[in-house]
Amino acid sequence: MDPEEALRRAVAVIEQAPESASALTLYALANTLEYERAGCLFKLTKLRDLAPVHRPIAYGLMERWTVQGIGDPAWVEARARMERAVRGSG
Repeated sequence: MDPEEALRRAVAVIEQAPESASALTLYALANTLEYERAGCLFKLTKLRDLAPVHRPIAYGLMERWTVQGIGDPAWVEARARMERAVRGSG
């Protein structure tokens, strides 16, 4: 999956059902990717919490981090939307 598509789909999954296991797992992954100095600590066993259809989204987010990095305007906007959805202020 294209990394940008993965970012868009992650936001869509999180906004659609922010309390679901898939949404919370994708949210946690996106959060940990921002902590490179701490080793981006994400428990890989959490990938099992994702529905099989959502796993490519997680892999796409990891690919985006690897190839493009994070922190650009598209990432910042997506993370803000994720945060609002999960925190209930959006």
